[in-house]
Parts: sequence; structure tokens; C-alpha cells
Amino acid sequence: MNKSELIQALAERHNLPLIKAEKVVNLIFDQMVEALKNNERIEIRGFGSFENRYYGAYTGRNPKTGEAISVANKRLPFFKVGKELKERVNLGGDAKDAQPRSPVAGSSTAAQIAAESPDSPEK
Repeated sequence: MNKSELIQALAERHNLPLIKAEKVVNLIFDQMVEALKNNERIEIRGFGSFENRYYGAYTGRNPKTGEAISVANKRLPFFKVGKELKERVNLGGDAKDAQPRSPVAGSSTAAQIAAESPDSPEK
């Protein structure tokens, strides 16, 4: 989903003119950007949180020329997914009603691999 699709969905769901829906979406995004500029943390319960991560200066390389370049200190926005969103995405649909899925066929846990090992003391 992109920004215009989000605006369209908001307009349809709440019977709003597209211009008003666009203003709402832009207001939310603008406020989030301002908060991150001011080093504020954004937490949306059930969805996730945004915060700035700080990275120190380092010497990098220009991939074309191989020349060493200095990269200044920087901060980058980081998103951490919330528990409820993670569960809803992984379980598909409503997390409260969904049953946990079985492991992917062919995948093994460390305990299963150890038990199947010919050197395993259990055999």
C-alpha cells in the first residue's frame, strides 16, 4: 500500500472527500516527522514504535572508485513492530481467534537435530 492508496481507503471507509482524507494523512505523517526531528519516540500501541538510532562517524569506500570517504555521525529512524501487529501478520487475521501455525515442513529445531544426530547420547 502506498500513500495514495491509504488516502483512498480512508476516504472510502469514513465517507470523506479525498482532499480531507489527504489532509488527515499528511497531518499524521508531518507530526511523526516533527517528533523524530525533535528526538521524540513515537509509540502506537498494538502497531509499533519509531525512534532514532545513532550511528558514529566511520570511513567508508566509494563503490565506483574505491576511494576512502568520511561518513559523518548520523541518526536514522528505526521502526520496531508491536507484539499485536506481529501476531496478526504471522497468524493471518485476528490474532485472538487464530491458531498457531505448525512449523514449516523440513525445518528442525536444535533439539530435533541433536536427537537425530548419530553421536547423540540418547541413541
